[in-house]
Amino acid sequence: MNLLTGADSNELFGGEISPSIRHLVDRARQAPREEAAAILWTACVSAPQSLPVYYLLYKLHAGLGELDRAEQAASKGLAAAARAAGLPADWRTVQPGQADFAAPGAARFWLFTLKALAFVQLRRGERGIAQALVDQLARLDPGDQIGASVVRALLAESGPSSLGLKRG
Repeated sequence: MNLLTGADSNELFGGEISPSIRHLVDRARQAPREEAAAILWTACVSAPQSLPVYYLLYKLHAGLGELDRAEQAASKGLAAAARAAGLPADWRTVQPGQADFAAPGAARFWLFTLKALAFVQLRRGERGIAQALVDQLARLDPGDQIGASVVRALLAESGPSSLGLKRG
């Protein structure tokens, strides 16, 4: 059972994981959401290069409204993906063409996680950071293959206080 969607699936976004990390992910899938977070953070510490764990963590925390934890997981995932893709550590310095963001792999995961971070920042009320992230996404993915236009639209239609969401 997929931890986030409830659908049967063994595939994880972000690539393959080792059997020992798979075991932890499978345990997290069976655990209550609050316990799942602790299991996934354990997996993250055990295998910091395992990109799917970061995805599961930031989706889980965002779903629980724990936006500070979602930001932490997304930021760590972004850093791990940058290392794996050979990208600069600072997302603001990444240039178009530095990686193939369209091909499956660490660079695409990095781009998707940048979008997730923009969404989390928007939900946290950090509009300036969210806008900077969306602007970078537009530079790196001008065809909007990753779907950042969704975050851009939310940013445009929401005023500073209209999101009604608090920090978590």
